[in-house]
Amino acid sequence: MSSYNLATLLESSAESFPERTAIVFGDTRLTYAQVNGLANQVAGALAERGVGCGDKVALSCPNLPYFSIVYFGILKAGASVVPLNVLLKGREVAYHLADSDAKAYLCFQGTPELPIGQAGHEGFESTEGCEHFFVITADPAAASPIEGTTTLFQAIGSQPPTFETVETDEDDTAVILYTSGTTGQPKGAELRHRNMRDNALSGEALFGASAEEPDTHLCVLPLFHSFGQTVIQNGGFAYGGTVVMLPRFEAEPALALMQKEGVTFFAGVPTMYWGLLGALTPEVDVEALARNLRVAVAGGSALPVEVHKDFEKEFGVTILEGYGLSETSPVASFSPHGQPQRVGSIGLPIPGVEMCLLQADSWEKVPDGIEEDGKTSVGEIAIKGHNIMKGYHGRPDATAEVLNEEGWFRSGDLGRKDADGFYYIVDRSKDMIIRGGYNVYPREIEEALMTHEDVSLAAVIGVPHESRGEEVKAFVILNQGATTTGEDLVAWGKEQMANYRYPRIVEVVEALPMTATGKILKRELG
Repeated sequence: MSSYNLATLLESSAESFPERTAIVFGDTRLTYAQVNGLANQVAGALAERGVGCGDKVALSCPNLPYFSIVYFGILKAGASVVPLNVLLKGREVAYHLADSDAKAYLCFQGTPELPIGQAGHEGFESTEGCEHFFVITADPAAASPIEGTTTLFQAIGSQPPTFETVETDEDDTAVILYTSGTTGQPKGAELRHRNMRDNALSGEALFGASAEEPDTHLCVLPLFHSFGQTVIQNGGFAYGGTVVMLPRFEAEPALALMQKEGVTFFAGVPTMYWGLLGALTPEVDVEALARNLRVAVAGGSALPVEVHKDFEKEFGVTILEGYGLSETSPVASFSPHGQPQRVGSIGLPIPGVEMCLLQADSWEKVPDGIEEDGKTSVGEIAIKGHNIMKGYHGRPDATAEVLNEEGWFRSGDLGRKDADGFYYIVDRSKDMIIRGGYNVYPREIEEALMTHEDVSLAAVIGVPHESRGEEVKAFVILNQGATTTGEDLVAWGKEQMANYRYPRIVEVVEALPMTATGKILKRELG
């Protein structure tokens, strides 16, 4: 067993609790021994095709048992996992495959409504250097729905359920998580094995996690994002817990699963908590849910005070707010478990992590002086510790902008802290939009819109939305003589961009407000 490989989280639990249930999906229940054996077969299939240390393997899969099986199989082979958002279109997949230098790509077939496999294969076909493509079919016995391709199950069919996990160094890259910052194309944050492992193992200190009394986690956060991947999958496996998978969050099915499986640990973005509260009817046995639920955690965006209060009233559990980014593996701070909560606070730095507030455009710290409201001056949150990424893959200049020689990472988020060291988010990165828990970066959308033959200039902002927090709105100036409408551009964007990214509102305008230097004044748009 490789002592540093992130796959040891699964292997240790499989050795200690082989018959304990690791994953629940519908009527399917997989033990730790079964998940580990299947991951070994994936590793064997990859190794047989020359995939090993230093290689990158991309994965597109929703919250299904296959995600965890393939994820740990890639790690066992010594390669790095590159999880991709399942909503990406073909050209977006191609970008990620090329940028990450992926050698292989495993992609779930999807559904008629969400043809993940079709988009994935389109991206693979247009990418040089990615050598292997495997379709993950819903039915292990089914043939590939994409002509001329091999299914994952065909590839692993001849592999034994044993595999000697490849030795990796703790500083080797385990996972590349794509993020964008506020400008430019998506960047791949390289997370070391120790970054991801230590973050997952913080569950004992943060939530009282214990292998002797394992939690049952409801997995509604996308596993291809850092929050669900570390806190639910890796954190759950690290302590021999059970992960109950739900591919898409819908409040009523989520409540039903929580009751059926006796869920003790729920993690979600604020809109999910809002949805759960809205779905409480007389038919829902809230008392039974409350008896089981031990921990509830939130992240992704600020949690409304009323949601905090209403959830605690109904479920008897105080939501713990946390903070982090893909570049921080992701958890950087959390509200202490078992202590009175400071509503609105993202808590204290987790063990082994430091945080501070930096002045604008420098690495100088904001003075600690407490103002009249009991908090410090506003500054940019910076983070240092075991959770900080190695850097952006292939982008030393971008890395140097956010990571200094002393190991401090600039988050781009503004915050303050109180006299007891608790941090509070003041505002997100200048232009970033958070739509239903997903980060949407305006410049990416603007650049995509400007590839349309009729668009001369575009500006994208977030506007308030009742259930999603924010909605994506675009203002566009058309080329002279063009007759394209806003509705036309919404439809075009739907075809060109992932579902969570394309603007639902497009307003055609004659001009955009600008500064004397030609910068668009987005604060004057609305």
